[in-house]
Amino acid sequence: MSEPIVRIAARGDGVTANGRHVPFGVPGDLVLDDGTLKEGPGHQEPPCRHFPECGGCQLQHLTDEAYADYCQSRVGGALAQHSIETDIREPMLSPPRSRRRASLRALKAGGRALIGFNEASSNRIVDMRECHVLRPELFALLQPLRALLGTILPAKRTGDVHLTFADQGVDLMLKGVKVEGLEAIEALTAFCEANGLARLSIDEGYGAEPRYEPRPVTVTLGAVAVPLPVGAFLQATREGEAALVSAVLEAVGDAAHPLDLFAGLGTFALALPGRVTAAEASRQAILALKRSAPAMDAQHRDLYRRPFDAAELAGHDAVVLDPPRAGAEEQVKALTASVVPCIAYVSCNPATFARDARILVDGGYRLTWVRPVGQFLWSTHVELAAAFNR
Repeated sequence: MSEPIVRIAARGDGVTANGRHVPFGVPGDLVLDDGTLKEGPGHQEPPCRHFPECGGCQLQHLTDEAYADYCQSRVGGALAQHSIETDIREPMLSPPRSRRRASLRALKAGGRALIGFNEASSNRIVDMRECHVLRPELFALLQPLRALLGTILPAKRTGDVHLTFADQGVDLMLKGVKVEGLEAIEALTAFCEANGLARLSIDEGYGAEPRYEPRPVTVTLGAVAVPLPVGAFLQATREGEAALVSAVLEAVGDAAHPLDLFAGLGTFALALPGRVTAAEASRQAILALKRSAPAMDAQHRDLYRRPFDAAELAGHDAVVLDPPRAGAEEQVKALTASVVPCIAYVSCNPATFARDARILVDGGYRLTWVRPVGQFLWSTHVELAAAFNR
């Protein structure tokens, strides 16, 4: 007897009502008696030749509608585990070829360099010859980069390639390479000039060191050009960033003294109304924010070790949270003891968000709405923005 696929699991497999996992299953498909999959309307022809081997995408076989449904169900399923119901809005999906940062792997084998994402659940590098998620400016650099790494990457050794699209162009950081001697240094400079790089940094095992930066590298957040530290966190796409900022502004309204926690470079702090206070654990990020917005009260603070307590929160009429994947458990516990009327919570992990949401709801807040954001198109990675009100 055939079984329908009813949902997609967190790792991308389709799941039947009795818990059977089926690779590439999509709600609307049927698993036939012989184990084969009868595809429903949620399937599309994957656009990339590297799918499904490349680990960069897990869900290219989904239509946009099916992928949006997956994003909503990931958030709804996480909240349901904590018995929370709310308005889950239509997801925002970043368009193809819009990702402005990526971490790739490189390997020198057979006298040539391979560059790409790792194969799913493997250390094998898929040598990327096309990509439907990276910005064209990033992908265009891969072929000349293969030639460069063929000369500076040790044989049979792997390296890391970090790409970010900044205001001035591509910001490139290489890790695991050796740059020794005048000839190698001149080759680096020639590579940067020929490809119009904004910056090149090398990490030989002692931390990233800029080797080429003709102009200070910045990223525009809101209307402010913020200095971009090497390796700093940045929202994956401009479209995703805009959706998150819009959601945060809706959640905090016309707050007079908002507090932005886990502020990073100021993605939200620089867009907020009123007299803004921002706190961030990364020293480089908070220094960049201070330089770009000297009038802002920007504080260097580890919010895991020293969350804002109820007394410190008393002077703020809105709080923005954008924690790492681990969530902000101790900080939300402190918020439940406060009188802050509204919270905008941005998360890259629906599971830890749902855990923290339960704490806030039990502490007197109402989860008003959630908007999923699919910045990492065709991946299982789902982000969100949410509004809590007392």
